[in-house]
Amino acid sequence: MRIAVLTFEGFNELDSFVAAGLLNRMRGHGWQAEITSPTEWVTSMNGVKIQAQQPLEFANAADVVLFGSGMQTRAIAEDRTILDRLRLDPQRQLIGSQCSGALLMARLGLLGSLPACTDLTTKPWVIEAGVQVLDQPFYAKGNLATAGGCLSAPYLATWAIAKLAGEDACATVLHYVAPVGEKEAFVERALGVVRPYL
Repeated sequence: MRIAVLTFEGFNELDSFVAAGLLNRMRGHGWQAEITSPTEWVTSMNGVKIQAQQPLEFANAADVVLFGSGMQTRAIAEDRTILDRLRLDPQRQLIGSQCSGALLMARLGLLGSLPACTDLTTKPWVIEAGVQVLDQPFYAKGNLATAGGCLSAPYLATWAIAKLAGEDACATVLHYVAPVGEKEAFVERALGVVRPYL
């Protein structure tokens, strides 16, 4: 399973690293989540500079594509030199977004008439793009999903794993990373949020 975690200049570390970390817990099942960027190097909103594992075009062939968010998403949403490099297909790919990543999905025409979840800062921009914004952490329909809030990254990973590998595999991943003493509650909460959309 090839997974592109789209990570742009000014990215939010929680979005990209948490999702990639959780999804790579499925490596023993042949999964690989990779930081995928339009440039070789990107710097986070807090100054963390990382090297992309894959170029942006990798997303076009990936099985799962997750849009991270960041401080420059609004500018990226207007930059056709970046957006035109993406040729995504929700008929054959799972596509999700975290926070301001919903704006990129909207600009690419992926959301259509679907509502979306996003963060409070991005909400007016997503509404301006013609998308209804929901006051909840996660929403999905078919092969498209959106999550709102930095710590909703586990919901996107939960959705992808449960949808493609089943709830048992997903529970195993979540149980491993969950806080000690809260493991069962953490697993059930994440699955409870996502389960209505599987």
